[in-house]
Parts: sequence; structure tokens; C-alpha cells
Amino acid sequence: MIPVANMEGRSVAVLGLGRSGLSAARALREGGALPLVWDDNPAARDRAEAEGLTVRDLTRAGGFDGVDWLVVSPGIPHLYPAPNPVIAAAWAAGVPVDNDIGLFFRSVGSGDWDSFDSPPKVIAVTGSNGKSTTSALIHHILQSAGRESQLAGNIGRGVLDIDPPGDGGVVVLELSSYQTDLARALTPDVAVFTNLSPDHLDRHGGMGGYFAAKRRLFAEGGPDRCVIGMDEPEGRYLANQLSEGPTDDRVIRISSGQKLSGPGWLVFARKGFLTEWRKGRQVAGIDLREIRGLPGAHNHQNACAAYAATRALGLAPRDIETALHSFEGLPHRSQTIAEAGGVSYVNDSKATNVDSAVKALLAFRNIRWICGGLEKEGGLAGLAPGLPNVRKAYVIGREAAKFALGLPGVEAEICTDMATAVAAASAEAEPGDVVLLAPAAASFDQYDSFEKRGEDFAEKVAAVLARG
Repeated sequence: MIPVANMEGRSVAVLGLGRSGLSAARALREGGALPLVWDDNPAARDRAEAEGLTVRDLTRAGGFDGVDWLVVSPGIPHLYPAPNPVIAAAWAAGVPVDNDIGLFFRSVGSGDWDSFDSPPKVIAVTGSNGKSTTSALIHHILQSAGRESQLAGNIGRGVLDIDPPGDGGVVVLELSSYQTDLARALTPDVAVFTNLSPDHLDRHGGMGGYFAAKRRLFAEGGPDRCVIGMDEPEGRYLANQLSEGPTDDRVIRISSGQKLSGPGWLVFARKGFLTEWRKGRQVAGIDLREIRGLPGAHNHQNACAAYAATRALGLAPRDIETALHSFEGLPHRSQTIAEAGGVSYVNDSKATNVDSAVKALLAFRNIRWICGGLEKEGGLAGLAPGLPNVRKAYVIGREAAKFALGLPGVEAEICTDMATAVAAASAEAEPGDVVLLAPAAASFDQYDSFEKRGEDFAEKVAAVLARG
């Protein structure tokens, strides 16, 4: 656990008692603060009381009397589409609002770091797509190279649940826009911006607010190194804002699909080859085409980001390349779960929006595509570049017929449920085909999460193959 520093004897309210909220309350108590916790769910309050935490109803008048600080769980809106009433009450009472990420950065360097030969480092990764894979890949590379590494944040453990890092240790954080938007302290040593595409727009009041939330990771504390994806205008803008000139190698520009040029520090992938350039000359290269855990251009971008971040910590290209080959990928993200009769079955249930789904479609050929669910804003037009790779779509979800109408030129079968879709796709698949779950939609019309949807796909595939 990371005890929260500089809060001794202060009353700190905690709103929301899920994983991050309970973790924050425990870490506050460990650091000598007096946590006062609240959740609208009575069962969550009961769990907190069972741990000896003090429950205070922050919704009543006077709920913030004597409170010095408020810590909010990431799922609770603080501005758009409307501020949570408890947060509005904290504003009215003049109480600063923060989250567990802010507490982490306030506290992580307050231990014995000055006595270490090699002070620990924090790498923070944000972006719309690929940040989980990039974070996990960075963690894997570090561990493969013999470096102490912990993975936390939006993946792995809660940021305050990790162990205080040791001499030369690294903490790798995946940070969502919900987390970066509210944190009052953001001071990573290396910050990574993968890409930007529309998502969570209601929560951030549009694309401008969404990008602003991501950008805070780079603006609040000034990382020593910034790894910036250059494949969208926002990334190019951000790299320009952070750089002091063409040769400023504090900014490492990355891309998947375009050759970058200039005298700065560049890492890009084209046609399956990753190349590193510094000061106008190539210094390293890796063939990514046979790396099973990183299929497709979108994963090649993840590889570029992870390569650049670990190079910024001084790892050698050869050690990084070795680690890439042993990376097995993350569950529900372009994960090959089975192969039978020349047919591959790939679980990309995490492809919950059009942008991530089209990247999955572009990563494979001869696709039997299982898609559909709770359609997000913006429609399905962005899928067009990947549709030529689709032999047939098998559409699931409560509004499967409506979803299928958004797939012009694609033969589509209305299956509604996963069992029907997997059975139909498997029966019609031929050697060389890929049965791909990449829904391009949220899961909540039929499942509690994209993980549950991916698990159901894997179960149905296993059942079909077991029947032969």
C-alpha cells in the first residue's frame, strides 16, 4: 500500500466505495488521515463499516462540516453531463476535490527515494485505444529485462494498493480520461499519449473536453519524456506544444503507418517493421510481423509506444525485441483463443467503439465477423475501411437488425445472441478464415461488461469445437 502523505490528522471525505474508493480510504487511514466515506449503495456502506471506516452521509445538509478534502471515484461525473450533487456541495463548501490518482502522485515519492541509487520511475499511459495493451506491454518488457515493475491504475491493481517501489523500480499506470481529468497532481517521469478518437463525449462535454482531459497528463507536472502518437491532429498539436524545437528529444514521436522524418527522436512502424531514428539516422529496427501477441497496425502502434517508453528508461533495443516476442497479449484484445481446421478464432470484445473495431478488421483477412450491441454515438460509417475484409457479419444485440442496416455491402445474418452467431460463423468458416468478435458497440444491452461478453464468446467457441 502507498500511504497517503501530508494528510495526517485531516478529515478526508471519500465518495464512491468501489475498488478505487475503498483503496483510497485505506491508504488515507494508513497515512494518518481521518477518512469519512459515502456511497449511495447501502451494501457498499456496510462493507466499509465492516472495515472500521466511518460512514458519513455527504448528501445531507452540513455533510462537509469539518471536511478538508474530497476524493471521488472515477465513475462519478464531476462536471458533464451534470455535476454529482455531492461534488457540487463540496464546491459550495470550498472543499478541494481530488481522486486516487492525485493522492498517488502526492504520496509515491515521499518515502526513501532520496536514499536510492536509482530513484523509481513512473510511466503513465493515456489515449483512446490501446492504452491497456501498451501499459501491459511496457510492464512485460521491464520484467523481461529484469527491472522491478508494477502495473496499476485502470488495469491491474489500484494505484494506492501497490507496494512502494524499490531502488530502480518502475510503476506503470494506465490512466483513463476520467482519472486524468480530476487528479490534482500528475507528475509521471514518462507520459504516453497513444491516440484520440471519439469516446465518453457526454462525460467531457464533447471532443474538446475529452482531449483536454487527456492533455492534463502532460501539462500539470511536465514529464521528463513524452511519447506522443502522431496519427491524429491532436497528437501532432500536443507534440508541438511540448517541444522546444526540432531536435528536442524530450518528445518521442511515434506512428503506425507513416514514416516520420526530422532530426528528433522518432519511432514508427510501416509494413510490419518498427524503426527507431535519432538525430536523422536509424539506430534500431524490429520485424513485428511474426509477433503473435501484437497483430495488426493498431498493435504495431502499441509496440512503438512501449518501445519508446522503455527506451526512454535506457533499455536496449535487443532486450525490448526479445520481450516483444514473448508477449501473449491481453484477454479480449485481438486474442487468438482457438485454431481448428485452418480457422482462427479471435476475441476482441474490447473493441467497443467503431475506431477500435475497424482496426481489428484491418488486422485480418477473410473475416467471419461477430458484431453488434449497444451502438455508440456517431454511427457506423467509420467501419467502411475494414469492411472489404469481411466475408460475412453475424450480428448480435437487442437491436441487431438496426445495426446490420449500418453495414452497406456486407452480407449480414441477424443472430441476436452469441450462441447463434458463433454456431453460424463456425459452420460456414473455411480454412484461412478468421472468426472475429469485434463488436463495434458497448456490451450493456446483453452483458455486464465487455469482459463477460468476451468470456461468453470463448465459451461458445469451445463448445462448438468440442462438438466437432
